[in-house]
Amino acid sequence: MPPTHVLVPLDGSPLADEALTHALDTFDCPVTVLNVVTPLDSSMSEGGIVGSDESRREAALERANELVAAAERRTAETDRTLETAVEPGDPAETILAYVDDHDVDHVVMGGHGGSRSELVSRLLGTVATKVVSEAPVTVTVVR
Repeated sequence: MPPTHVLVPLDGSPLADEALTHALDTFDCPVTVLNVVTPLDSSMSEGGIVGSDESRREAALERANELVAAAERRTAETDRTLETAVEPGDPAETILAYVDDHDVDHVVMGGHGGSRSELVSRLLGTVATKVVSEAPVTVTVVR
């Protein structure tokens, strides 16, 4: 059964861009792009190393808005509509919560190299690994 709502997490990477292309080319249903702004005091952000301040928060939010705006511009060329969202939080947890809260039935995301300690993490990336293992819906990882 084809999906009725696809979520594409965007992080500015080439693989995330490829995931969006794949979703738009493959599925004829609403597509939502989500950018997760990681809190600067998180271990997954630079704030965990160099400390946080309001100007960095604003810059992170501005970058997130630029990413989703670029996705909207790119999608406008395809005659498709695109829903967008920018959410704060841990990337994997926020993606999983978005799936649960917005009737998403398929996730298409880029895979990234992750921790060298585990083979699966190296192949998919830590965020993709968590989403694949915990999402209640089908997840396609673009590599």
